[in-house]
Amino acid sequence: MVAVVITGRGGAGKTTMTANLGAYFAKSGYRSLVIDGDLYLPKLAFHFGIYTPQYNIHTLLKNPDMRVVQAVYHDPRTGVDVLPGSSKLSDVINLDQRRLRDIVREIQTRYNITIIDSPVGIPFDTISTFRLAQYQLIIVEIERCPIHSVHRMIENEVIKLKSIGDAYGLKVGVILNKVRESSENVRDIVDFLEYSIEVPVVGVVPFDRRVPEATNYGRPVIDYAPRTKASKAISEAGGILDEWVFGKKERKGPLARLYEALLSLLHRTSVPSLKKL
Repeated sequence: MVAVVITGRGGAGKTTMTANLGAYFAKSGYRSLVIDGDLYLPKLAFHFGIYTPQYNIHTLLKNPDMRVVQAVYHDPRTGVDVLPGSSKLSDVINLDQRRLRDIVREIQTRYNITIIDSPVGIPFDTISTFRLAQYQLIIVEIERCPIHSVHRMIENEVIKLKSIGDAYGLKVGVILNKVRESSENVRDIVDFLEYSIEVPVVGVVPFDRRVPEATNYGRPVIDYAPRTKASKAISEAGGILDEWVFGKKERKGPLARLYEALLSLLHRTSVPSLKKL
């Protein structure tokens, strides 16, 4: 029973990563649950083609007598279970967030891994669930950072989010998402994260137009287009996270997996040395 909290700023792709990592673990044979913890702007359900769930995390928050399993939906294509939110304005008004931790505690015992999508920025909505989690992933998009201040912006973002995980004793990792930077820039950023901020880089996912296309069709991209660069990179990140979380016997170490992911992304013959997770 492991819980992972996904954090990041708006537009970084944390909801997309939540859906795809949940699907990765389900396809790998784990009982996998994804939870929409973005209580005021929930979007996770859309990634699975769930648009008007009758029961959802908001109905659970407003009805303490309701069983949590009633609001869980199974996605037959990926095998992942989804606890969605409601996009109706009436459902997010007068919301009592205090029961969220009880909901997560009750349902997570049924699964090998639970992945919780947090709201953008500082995750005040889901802060109570950090006590139930063991891992935190920070999703970082570097494309919107001005080149002259990319280190400062990444440092500001990652250190703030990492400090929350550190306060709750979580193991923290980073995934770089929507990467279109040159190989030299990416290598520099990975080194900066690994050695200056001292947070392991779990994955590097390239920008891929098939990702929003998959979302439009209500499917995680690793299911919709498994051979695309983004899907392969997400699966590589999932494999590293799998070894990190469950300690599976390695055919290839986490470093080798990340090396290959970077090689595939950057089309280079060498990549930076990365610290072991």
